[in-house]
Amino acid sequence: MATRIRRLTTRRSPPKLLFLALLMLTPVCVIGLYNYGQKISYFFRPLWDKPPLPFRRLPHYYAENVSVEHLCRLHNWSIRSQPRRIFDNIIFSNELDLLEIRWHELNPYVSKFVIMESNTTFTGIRKPLFFASNRARFAFAEEKIVYGVFPGRIASPGSLKDPFVLESLQRGAMNGLLHSAGISNGDLVIMSDTDEVPSPHTLKLLQWCDGVPPILHLELKHYMYSFEFPVDYSSWRATVQIYTPQTRYRHSRQSDVIFSDAGWHCSFCFRSLEEFTLKMTGYSHADRVKRKAFLNYSRIQRIICRGEDLFDMLPEEYSFKEMIKKMGSIARSDSAVHLPSYLIQNADRFRFLLPGGCKRNIVQLK
Repeated sequence: MATRIRRLTTRRSPPKLLFLALLMLTPVCVIGLYNYGQKISYFFRPLWDKPPLPFRRLPHYYAENVSVEHLCRLHNWSIRSQPRRIFDNIIFSNELDLLEIRWHELNPYVSKFVIMESNTTFTGIRKPLFFASNRARFAFAEEKIVYGVFPGRIASPGSLKDPFVLESLQRGAMNGLLHSAGISNGDLVIMSDTDEVPSPHTLKLLQWCDGVPPILHLELKHYMYSFEFPVDYSSWRATVQIYTPQTRYRHSRQSDVIFSDAGWHCSFCFRSLEEFTLKMTGYSHADRVKRKAFLNYSRIQRIICRGEDLFDMLPEEYSFKEMIKKMGSIARSDSAVHLPSYLIQNADRFRFLLPGGCKRNIVQLK
């Protein structure tokens, strides 16, 4: 009996090799998940996530020297006797060059430029009030500017506060600033980030036509780092809305209707490497900076010129087909056609945004 008991005990005890293997694999798996967990999650996204409902797309008709009355009719809208007022409504961080381009493009059509900036990033890092200290640069629009400062919150070292909370509070504060700008029922309000720029002919059409949907998302051509690296037409968060007392500032999906090819979205389109690191550590997706090496200037410069991903991430897609299609670096374009006219008129000043201009300054020019 004793012999049988010893044999049973021996069979039930795990082999030492298996135990050692598990002991060695466990930390390897933990480190692997920490370093590549985001990639693993994104790669299998088509299995665990579903795409949002598709937009109802409105065709966009435009050509030079075609009357706005004719264009309204092509969209099944009617011409107005006078144009609507337009309020351009943005929160601002440090995108001074894109802001200058944006406001020069939209100035002929906009009644008020409503802009708010904060003394902290969304992640609670203290930052200068870049617009306030550079306001003279925008003297051409001074009479139209309605400016506000949002008091941010300084994050304590090691805190894990959700940056989306602070972003939401700042966007919510825009409602009061927009109201103080004098907006009225029936006016048009643009809700977008600084780098999401509607084309001038889009605004002219929407302000002169009756029958426009009350909330209209704008499909913007998406670029990365400059207009040398076109990505796709996936940008949809910008909206133009006909204002009512119920209108609230948001930067999310608010309608099922989107207006095709309505402008440009230039992400991380900065003049200096310093500006890149400020955004990388300060915006709501700062958790994508997995290692300090991501903020190395030489690394960022190399990635910009190659059209690669700053955060070493896989494409955020809902199908394996689309994911595979977008893997790798962004294909370069030599075209500088159908870009903001102010950019082309001042190409020498904004060479970094055009083909062949991928080299950046180290620090931001004040």
